[in-house]
Amino acid sequence: MRTTDTAAPGASAGAAPPDGARPVRAHDEVEIRAERLDGIPRTFPLLMLVLLGILAASLVGSLFVGALPNTFAEVWTRLPEAVPAGLRGEVPGTGDDQLSVIIATLRLPRGILAVLVGLALGAAGAVVQGHTRNALADPGLFGLTSGAAFAVVLVIFLGITRDPYGYVWAALAGCAAVTVLVFALSSTGPIVASPLSLVLAGAALSALFGNVTTILTLSDREAMRELAKWAAGSVAGRGVEVILATGGFMLLGLVLAQAQAKPLNLLALGERTAAALGLNVTAHRVLGLATVSLLGGGATAAAGPIGFIGLAAPHIVRGFTGPDYRLVVPASAVTGGFLALWADMIGRVVVRPGELQMGIVMALAGAPFFIMLIKRGRVNAL
Repeated sequence: MRTTDTAAPGASAGAAPPDGARPVRAHDEVEIRAERLDGIPRTFPLLMLVLLGILAASLVGSLFVGALPNTFAEVWTRLPEAVPAGLRGEVPGTGDDQLSVIIATLRLPRGILAVLVGLALGAAGAVVQGHTRNALADPGLFGLTSGAAFAVVLVIFLGITRDPYGYVWAALAGCAAVTVLVFALSSTGPIVASPLSLVLAGAALSALFGNVTTILTLSDREAMRELAKWAAGSVAGRGVEVILATGGFMLLGLVLAQAQAKPLNLLALGERTAAALGLNVTAHRVLGLATVSLLGGGATAAAGPIGFIGLAAPHIVRGFTGPDYRLVVPASAVTGGFLALWADMIGRVVVRPGELQMGIVMALAGAPFFIMLIKRGRVNAL
């Protein structure tokens, strides 16, 4: 009699399991799937809520930090009146209480703006690194910072405006123009907006606008002074008007960045593999460039060029998120918010009663961070 290895239909359901093995039941698969939500660890949403709560607490804590050495009680008693007034862009009460005015018009707006800038730069860094597959990439790689600086110097040189709020719109226009140019230059080859062509186009435009900016500033001392103040990178003195002007761009960019998380996972496999899996690579490259422009352009327009955040935030979070961009993008954004807010707070107190700009604090933190990466051997994974 010939035997067969094929079991009869339904036999597996009632067959005894091998020795020492537990029968596999239907609810086991449910339990396994419950450990991960569509591939995302079940604990990750809770972790993000905790991090956002800590970030919100840090924002409240920033209201207690400033050049004036106020006590906790002095600040705490003024928060119920100062915070609502600050959110409305108004002066609390009659404006006679100096501390309330400082909290409402200076500390609260700069704290909110620092968080927004950090969120934007952290997410932008993750998106740039995903699209270029370059772990050393940051938003400045596409020439956004140089384009913004050129636009600011140009309006000063031509006498169009000397208003800091005018610089915001000039910087936004400069970032938008560079984005269009980068895409145009990177689309001239056989592959539209490939990672290499994007990087080369960004580097070329960055060098061009950087040199032209230097020429303009050397020929105009006033432009040099204004650029020096703007290029240091700071949220000090930025009011609600700046938040309203740039916040929408950054928030839209954050939504688009998270929407690209799954496509970035496919692009990490290579363009050909991603295309074979049904991804429109060109469309997502264009969307990625627009997203980085919204995030990096909005942040640069609001606070000036801030380095290191977009580069470091994705590196910091990959240690516990892994390479999945559905986790990397939101975690990088929140980490960027922490970095920017704490850099601003440190800058307020380290040379009190003066201040160090956020950009300077982040630049000083950059070297120790990468030395630490080298010491731990993580640089080999770049």
